[in-house]
Amino acid sequence: MAGRRRASRAGLSLVLLLAVLVGCGGRAPSDNAAAEVRRVLDRRAAAVLDRDEPAYRATGQPGAADAEFGNLREVPLASWSYHLTTLHRSGDRATADAELRYRIKGYDTAPVTAARTLRLTRTGGTWHVVSDEPAQKAGAQLWDQGAVTVVRGAHSLVLGVGQAGERLRAYADLADRAVPAVSEAWGTDWAGHVVVLVPMSLEGMAGLLGAAASGYRGIAAVTTGEVSEAKRGEAGSGSAKAPADRIIVNPDAYGVLGDFGKQVVLTHETTHVASRAHTTAATPLWLSEGYADWVGYRGSGRTAVQVAPELARAVVGGQIPAGLPDDKDFGFSGDAAELARAYEGGWMACRMIADHWGEVRLDDFYRAVGDHQKRAGAVEGALRDVLHTTPEKFTAQWRDYLRAQLG
Repeated sequence: MAGRRRASRAGLSLVLLLAVLVGCGGRAPSDNAAAEVRRVLDRRAAAVLDRDEPAYRATGQPGAADAEFGNLREVPLASWSYHLTTLHRSGDRATADAELRYRIKGYDTAPVTAARTLRLTRTGGTWHVVSDEPAQKAGAQLWDQGAVTVVRGAHSLVLGVGQAGERLRAYADLADRAVPAVSEAWGTDWAGHVVVLVPMSLEGMAGLLGAAASGYRGIAAVTTGEVSEAKRGEAGSGSAKAPADRIIVNPDAYGVLGDFGKQVVLTHETTHVASRAHTTAATPLWLSEGYADWVGYRGSGRTAVQVAPELARAVVGGQIPAGLPDDKDFGFSGDAAELARAYEGGWMACRMIADHWGEVRLDDFYRAVGDHQKRAGAVEGALRDVLHTTPEKFTAQWRDYLRAQLG
């Protein structure tokens, strides 16, 4: 399915800014200016958490309208703070680069970070925030796009902008079915809930990703997450120190799917959330995407040809892939049919493992690959230790499986 693509290749993990204070032209600003700006940001953060609108507006430019506070009104926040990283000052004007750190109550076990650029002016000896926007090349936050509506599910929290409450409730219902389905396949060693963001449009989705909308046209949803350098960030929130991932929906593409397709997409993305703690730089995309698809279609009764039509056409035409898909085959900007074949090839590999070695071994294999941390030798070691085979034998068996199931 073209709608189940992930965001890790879009550079979604925010880059931490240098924690130094530098002034215009390389001159360090006075300690007083930096300290004063920090105090303003601290008061602003406290006002957000306390839902104190007068205090919040007191940190802004006098008389200026600021929609952020109202846009955030329904978002259940457990923490909110700014970490000043750079201050550029010119007289009574300044530009501050800062990290916004926040947690959603009940969902984030560690702060989510967002790079922000704040412009300030000093009037009457006091600094005031004129604007607070995403840093250059950083993704926006949902409340940057409008007032956020919140719907709570049994296993989900859905945040939307420009969406009717009943539509957001439908997303929550889908997510609530996805969570137990994923736990049944993967296990319960993860948070067991998801956060779903529903912007107004494709353009809104792209804004949250800090990417061009053209790269996500036709993509129904992606999953983002913050990870260490050792981990490639798309799946899960299994680590106690990791913030909850965000499943970001493209309402334009998602809306044209049928009920079954919508459920598969949400279950696929929820699988990434569940498995993130074991998805690292060692995990090839054929495995992480193939496994998420395997969980998404698990128990559906759909045949291999129904789920993998592009790959089936290739096999019937005598074009059986020589090997498992490479990471580069999963790029969004290439041929749509080629991309579909990559996802389908990964799904068929995971389906084969479940068929021949069992579902428990499939899960063990996934974990063993990711726990290796480095790509070199990870798949080879897991094939040897978990499936007791070799890369050459596994690839040959996969090609035979394609012939038998799709030919």
